[in-house]
Amino acid sequence: MMSAAAAGQSGRGPAVGEVADRVLAWYDEHGRHGLPWQNPATPYRVWVSEVMLQQTQVTTVIPYFERFMARFPDIPTLAAAPVDEVLHLWSGLGYYARARNLHRAAQQLVSDYDGDFPDELEAVRALPGIGRSTAGAILSLAKGQKQAILDGNVKRILARYHAIDGWPGRSAVERELWAVAERHTPTHRPAAFNQGMMDLGATLCLRRQPLCSCCPLAAECVAHQQGNPEDYPARKPAPAKPVRQTRMLLLVDDAHVLLVRRPPTGVWGGLWSPPECDPGDDVAAYCRDELGLDVTAIQPWSRLRHTFSHFHLDIEPVQARVLGRTGRAVMEDAEAVWYNVQAPQAKGLAAPVSRLIAGLEDLGA
Repeated sequence: MMSAAAAGQSGRGPAVGEVADRVLAWYDEHGRHGLPWQNPATPYRVWVSEVMLQQTQVTTVIPYFERFMARFPDIPTLAAAPVDEVLHLWSGLGYYARARNLHRAAQQLVSDYDGDFPDELEAVRALPGIGRSTAGAILSLAKGQKQAILDGNVKRILARYHAIDGWPGRSAVERELWAVAERHTPTHRPAAFNQGMMDLGATLCLRRQPLCSCCPLAAECVAHQQGNPEDYPARKPAPAKPVRQTRMLLLVDDAHVLLVRRPPTGVWGGLWSPPECDPGDDVAAYCRDELGLDVTAIQPWSRLRHTFSHFHLDIEPVQARVLGRTGRAVMEDAEAVWYNVQAPQAKGLAAPVSRLIAGLEDLGA
């Protein structure tokens, strides 16, 4: 199998500059030029879009991006906002650490750079939640710098073009991909080239059934010549996902349900959700001893499974009605709130929690 280095020296493919020229010519005619973060392509807008696009499709991101920009039009506004409001606007996108890191990075940009982005790659990479590829995208797409990127689309193109063996998560494979990415990135129009590579991966060099007949790089693509483009890049070995279990307590008092803030790290960090207990716990005793609440009409719901990247979470929802609160009852504060089901507040809620609360609404809680 031909390595990236061999592919670059074999004479079978075009010179490095010709690859860029072909991508740029294709992008000018067929690329995506009307995405909301492209007009204008400020460092802030590019940054937010790149973070939202991690693990998420463009069509899903666009309405989230537009709502986010309407509420947080610039870095100082985002930095000054309560994290709850940031998480609320992120609700449904998943991977909520991305939103918390955006908020933290905005605060750092305000304190260290007067609300602007630095021009140095390493300074951008030092911000919370920004890796090498995102930093390169910000500096190339928004500032016109010659910086390589290596998102999932670009990895797929380069792995196929050079027939680079191995899973890109392995450090040796990633180093090889970065080497060819940097070699192909031109000094002339690096922003258009990087956007063109991302568009090629999103529209032609698809994970399944790539449209090689339309690709400007197909003639010299080693994987295409071999007839096996879908073999690249190699997939990560998929171990069986473990299953975790929890019980969420939907404790209803009139039209309100108790929500507590989750710890800042871990599953749905910083978001709001119902109190949880082990599936084997006695619900009435737990509510009395841990929350200071007397409950009745305890009603189990159907189990709900939510799948994360590394495990499945089986949620056993249990609804109960609050009869009264003891002197030790949970009170509203920064970590707990009686959420009005009929007049929802701007709180960061994970998608499964939103569905559970909607179920309460349907039941006329």
